[in-house]
Amino acid sequence: MTEPLVLPKGAAALIARAAAPGFGAWHRSIVRLGGCTNPIHLVGGSTLVDTRTGEALHAYVPQEHGGRLLTVCGNRRATVCPTCARVYRADTYQLIRAGLVGGKQVPEAVDGHPRVFATFTAPGFGPVHTRRERNGRVRACRPRRTGEKCPHGLPSGCPARHREDDPALGEPLCPRCYDYAGAVLWQAHAGTLWHRFALELRRELARRAGLPRTALGEVLRLSYAKVAEYQRRGLIHFHAVIRLDGPDGPDTTPPGWATTGLLTDAVRTAVGLVHLVAPGREIVGPRVLRFGPQVDVRPISALGAGERLTSAAVAGYIAKYATKGAEAAGAVDARIRRSADLATLPVRDHTLRMIGTCWWLGGLEPFEPLGLRRWAHMLGYGGHFSSKSRRYSTTLTALRQARAEYRAEKQRAALGLDDRPVISVGQWRYAGRGYSPEGTLVAASVREGGGGHGA
Repeated sequence: MTEPLVLPKGAAALIARAAAPGFGAWHRSIVRLGGCTNPIHLVGGSTLVDTRTGEALHAYVPQEHGGRLLTVCGNRRATVCPTCARVYRADTYQLIRAGLVGGKQVPEAVDGHPRVFATFTAPGFGPVHTRRERNGRVRACRPRRTGEKCPHGLPSGCPARHREDDPALGEPLCPRCYDYAGAVLWQAHAGTLWHRFALELRRELARRAGLPRTALGEVLRLSYAKVAEYQRRGLIHFHAVIRLDGPDGPDTTPPGWATTGLLTDAVRTAVGLVHLVAPGREIVGPRVLRFGPQVDVRPISALGAGERLTSAAVAGYIAKYATKGAEAAGAVDARIRRSADLATLPVRDHTLRMIGTCWWLGGLEPFEPLGLRRWAHMLGYGGHFSSKSRRYSTTLTALRQARAEYRAEKQRAALGLDDRPVISVGQWRYAGRGYSPEGTLVAASVREGGGGHGA
């Protein structure tokens, strides 16, 4: 017997829509979103006005979707919206690359300035299962000494050679030995540690130049861009491009004494000096928070030489992690509203313990300013995933504005108004988000076809 044909949800509605008037305009309004998974609905209208005469040249009021204009959600996280994340990743790549080789109103001479690619890790809070490789061979996770056990009777080592997709990676060897309170508090203060590092690096550069800290800005400017990446153990580390400019930023040359070697040494020294005392000593004991001892600092080469990093490789690496969040460590991508929700979270044991620790500490008075319950789904980290100093390069806002202006120019040309000075005057308000069932099918087909909004 032939199996009955089962149509996907919304197929009947799509067939009916295709037979109705205005299908072409409705379909184009979704296709232009490039497959955005959760578009924003706006109601209102706009008018193109001649700036010299005040004449209204063209009025637009959306007719599709019940009089609503659908626009992309703009979410940076690939697990939430792959389409918008792809655009965000491309913009981040251009932003980072411009600060390394020029472009986007950054002079090309910037590729001769001292710059390094640095990685700052979290300290250890207890041994976890890890994957170790040497000379192309996978080694034992943690060599075990015969008979050696932790205070809770579990083996202190692991002889396994873990696969890359082994779910045990990042899990503590002994959950009772693991310092979850320390891990969560470090996570909550990671952004502050970075801020203090940037200040300490400036002090270190001034010391090495024999200058007062207040005089450093007269001869040198420190610029950087960074991104946060989650490790399998649920803790972040920072990847950063750090560059030295003259006093007025990338348009000016740094002094001769400001070399890549000096910057490398200064970064290593400064990161070791940064620390802060965590709150709640009376509850969880004393905690002095620092970056981990594994600090990697490497020079960046515009063209590449040997094992030195190229500008393109660094930009691609940072852009890759700009669209990821705590879900990369097995967490969830939505805020947790109630303690009752903890019991049903689809996460591994280690991640659940970190979330539970955030919830526990977040309910205690000394830790209230940290907002740990608000950021429990991020395992305590509430800082920016990507950020940069003011003069590093262009901005994401400028890149988005350039795309908007390009689209506006195409619209004016299509209306025959490209030779007139016009401005768009409009009023829009939020009216919801998402697709109808038939719209969901069209958006999915656009994503499968590799479509993307932008330009």
